[in-house]
Order: sequence, then structure tokens, then C-alpha cells
Amino acid sequence: MKVIICGAGQVGWQIARHLSGERNDVTVVDSNPDLVRRATDTLDVQGIAGFASYPDVLDKAGARDADMIIAATYSDEVNMVTCQVAHSVYSVPRKIARLRSQSYLNAIYSDLYRREHLPIDVVISPEREVAEAALQRLSAPAAFDTETFLDGKAHLLGLSIDEECPIINTPLRQLTDLFSTLRSVVVGVRRDGTLFAPEARDQLFVGDNCYVMVHEEDIRRALEIFGKSQRKQERVVILGGGNVGLAVAHRLEAARERIRAKVIERDRKSAERAAEALERTIVLHGDGLDMGLLSEAGVERADAVLCVTDDDKTNMLAAVRAKAAGCPMAIALVNDPTLVELMDPLGIDAYINPRATTVSSILRHIRHGRVSRVYSIGDAEAEVIEAEVLSTSSMAGAKLRDIDFPEGVLVGAIRKGDKVVKPTGGLEIEAGDQIVIFALAGDVPEVERLLQVSIDFF
Repeated sequence: MKVIICGAGQVGWQIARHLSGERNDVTVVDSNPDLVRRATDTLDVQGIAGFASYPDVLDKAGARDADMIIAATYSDEVNMVTCQVAHSVYSVPRKIARLRSQSYLNAIYSDLYRREHLPIDVVISPEREVAEAALQRLSAPAAFDTETFLDGKAHLLGLSIDEECPIINTPLRQLTDLFSTLRSVVVGVRRDGTLFAPEARDQLFVGDNCYVMVHEEDIRRALEIFGKSQRKQERVVILGGGNVGLAVAHRLEAARERIRAKVIERDRKSAERAAEALERTIVLHGDGLDMGLLSEAGVERADAVLCVTDDDKTNMLAAVRAKAAGCPMAIALVNDPTLVELMDPLGIDAYINPRATTVSSILRHIRHGRVSRVYSIGDAEAEVIEAEVLSTSSMAGAKLRDIDFPEGVLVGAIRKGDKVVKPTGGLEIEAGDQIVIFALAGDVPEVERLLQVSIDFF
């Protein structure tokens, strides 16, 4: 597949890394020659320095025979014009644009992106994706990472294994015997910095971080088995009243279970805008690192603090202060992936990487086969892929034990019709089934081959 990626920032670079590692023909375009050089020096990609929206620049990038263009520059307008030029001048069949401005994302203007207007096939909103990720973290406070699949019927939970875990030093195959009705599968384990797909004989040890796929009805029971308690969230303090904080507060106000939220915002105009937009949420103007203001917001009585300002260090320091004040759970928004390793030493319970969420959103529109969801784990170390098994797939009609999966691949959940079932070796995979697969990065191409369709490419 020939892909042009416009924008060589963190998102563009990560997408380029994914696609070039899978032997796609990738060209990166950016107005900053240094970013282009970084991409060409570290990845197997071609690079063009120039403005992505210029027709001659797209021509140099090979737009005449490109299969897809991904516009992920920092400018919404450049991304939109790039897609227009790619469509009108070069007839690029698939166009993805990252748009930040909430005005462009308003549902009442969705007609704007039709082919006869602004021909964008897929619009990705980082702020909405991050807000959704924040809500996921709040919904599972015992997990350091979480994502939903199969329309919310299956949950991926990242759980830290500590001394309280009653199943440490127990082979995973015994868990199936001990808890035969539990619809749960350990699909990934990170030990000493290395992520791997466990085998039936593998055990969990103190210090491991494991990824568990669980049926939504079995979450509470699974958490108990892993030594975790499910706390009910009733009070939340949100540090940052920008687009992300505002989106989270809106969703909390609309939640069925009443959650009391307070927002702290440093910028007066943003604080006033948030106060006008929210109905039941108290908005405080001031510095979120001010201990007096945190106390006024009731952080010591809060069930969780969510730090989502546009500054990583502020988020991390505020999370540490909230924990020191007695808040049991702190979640920090962290853009810089090199800071993630500081989360554990600082005692921060969970983090959100905006670039990872955006990359995951884009990947699901790139993957071959009938893929409906992709979640990127860690520093692009693995993916969890949800896809429909089509009749042209080699998996259709085969029993799970007979499918030649690579060592780094495990099936976490399967939906047959409306019912989500636990994967077992004797289960037969049929056309139309929805399957959720954990795959280490190096094994993703083989998973795509298994899902491959002969006619329907996307």
C-alpha cells in the first residue's frame, strides 16, 4: 500500500513507524526539514520537505498513485485543504484528517465532509479521543490501562500484580480450571520491561503488569481474583478546563450515576468559558499546583484527580500533590513518552498518552480486513485488533486450536451473534464472528494476512 503521511510530528512519526515496519511504501511530508530528516534517518520512509497542501509538493510525494493520505499536521486548515487537493487533483481514494477545533467537529456541520464539499473519509479528533480515554480510566480505577471492545461487552484491563494478588505463582492454565465460568483471558504480560504473549504454563509474578480481556459482566469478579477492589467514583477533581477537561466534565454531568466534579483552570478566559458551558460542575480559577486551591476543590476527599492541562510536568506534579493530599487515584495526561517511566516512581496510578490514542484511531482505518477497532499498547509494542471474520479469511470454518497463530498472538474474546464467548481451543470460528486479537507489533502483518479478504480491501 502506498501511503502519504502529512505531518512528521509525534503522531505522524508513529504512524510512519507502524506502516513502514509492515513494508508499506510510505512518504512523509512536513514543512520542517529537521522533522523530515528525523523520519528518513530513523525509519524506512521517503521524505519531502514542503507544505502538504501545495499540489506540487503532493505530486513530488507520489500522490498520483497513492492509496491513502493521512493529514496529521498541527493545522486543521492545512489538513482539510490537503485532503481537498488530494481528492480534486490526484483522486487519492482514501483520505484521513486530524481536526482539533471543536467547531469543525460539531455534528450539525457533518455534511461539510461529503465528497462534493470537503472530501474527508475519516475525521480524527484528538481531544475527543483523549476525553474518551480519560473516562475509560475513571471507570476502571484499579487498572493502569483500559479499553473497550465489541461495543463495550469486552474490556481490556491493564493490571499491576502485587503481593495482594491471590493468583501469583499460579500457571495460567490452572486459572481456567479454578475459574471455569470466568470469561477472562490474560493476553499480554510485561515483565522487566519486556512485553510478551503468555503461554498456558506461564505464571504471574509480583511486579508484572498484565493485560486481561474480560467480559463486561465479569469485571468485578476478575478484579477480585487479581487482588483489586472496584471503587465507586463519586467525586472527581479535573485539573485543566480546556477542550479535554471540558469534554470530560460534560460527559460526567450526563452520566447516569451522579458524579460530582470540580474543574480547576489557570487561564481566566478558559475558566469563564467552562463555567458558562457546564451546568452542575463548579469551576475554580487558579493554579492547579496551589495546595490551597486543591484543598478548596476538596482533593483530599475526592475519589480521583484527572490532570489534563497542556503541560506534562504540571500534570505530573499536580497528580503527585493530589496523592500526597490523600486522593486515592491520580491520572495524568502525558504527551512525552519518555516521561512515562516516571509514573511508577512518582506514584501516579494511570496516564493517558494523547498521541497513542490518536494513533490507535488512525490505525483502525488502515488495517487490512474488516477491522473495526485497534488499540496500540505501550510504545507501539503491540496492538489489540477487533475485526470481523469474513468468509474469505483462512480462519473461517477452523477450530481455534487449528489456526496457525504466531507465538506473539492470543485471542482475547469472540462474539457470535449477540453473545460474547470465551475463546477455547475447540471453538469453531465462523464467518461473521467478531474476534479480538492481541498481537505483538512484529506479528501484526501475519494477523492481517489471516484476516485478509480477497475482494473487500477495507
